[in-house]
Amino acid sequence: MKFLITLLAALPLVAEPKIADNNAHGWYMYFGDHQIKQTKWGLHLEGQWRRENVVTQWQQLLLRPAVNYQLNPHIMLTSGYGFVQTHRYGDYPAKSAFPEHRFYEQAQIASKWRKTEWTNRLRLEQRNIGQTTLIPSGGYNVTSWRYENRFRYMLRTNVPLPFGENKYYLGIYDEFFVNFGKNVAFNTFDQNRAYIALGKKLPHQTKLEVGFMEQTLQHRDGRVMEHNHTLQIAIYSKLPFGH
Repeated sequence: MKFLITLLAALPLVAEPKIADNNAHGWYMYFGDHQIKQTKWGLHLEGQWRRENVVTQWQQLLLRPAVNYQLNPHIMLTSGYGFVQTHRYGDYPAKSAFPEHRFYEQAQIASKWRKTEWTNRLRLEQRNIGQTTLIPSGGYNVTSWRYENRFRYMLRTNVPLPFGENKYYLGIYDEFFVNFGKNVAFNTFDQNRAYIALGKKLPHQTKLEVGFMEQTLQHRDGRVMEHNHTLQIAIYSKLPFGH
């Protein structure tokens, strides 16, 4: 319900995009939340290999380490850093590739209703985005950094499937992104991600998911709306460090 209210409020911001840019991507990902011994502390280790044309060319590289704190059985708090390298892709690409250094704070709230798992995730990001110029070798120089803030909200559910000895489930989520701050002008609505996947529980507190994500992303100038049809293959691990 909260998501629907937020989405309806943002509809005027995303209505009537002037240009639609359709792309086929592939995201190959690892998400690890590793408890440290028998404490409330843990490490989040994440890497994403994002490709254009499903696999052939770079879209983005994302590395995101963080520290977790398990406040209680239902709430986990996280603070960390992300490095993102974005490459040129699509029919309306950036002028050059560019880097981003990002810090973030997050609260993740887990619950169960009957046999269905639910997760609400709220994340606040402080983004330093490189402003670049091309150089003759084909690379780029960073000339300055643009600071932006971004809020993200994700609602996710895992629905168990009635076969395979309870090892299989359907993973579904939607995540909504909002930019804010003095450097945000035309793209207060940043993007939305809608996702569905088949998941399988593996040994050693590990899961594998193969799914599809539809990403709707607005360019900073407000003129282009990307529709990125994305294959996702992800490994999730909760294997603890130490005993």
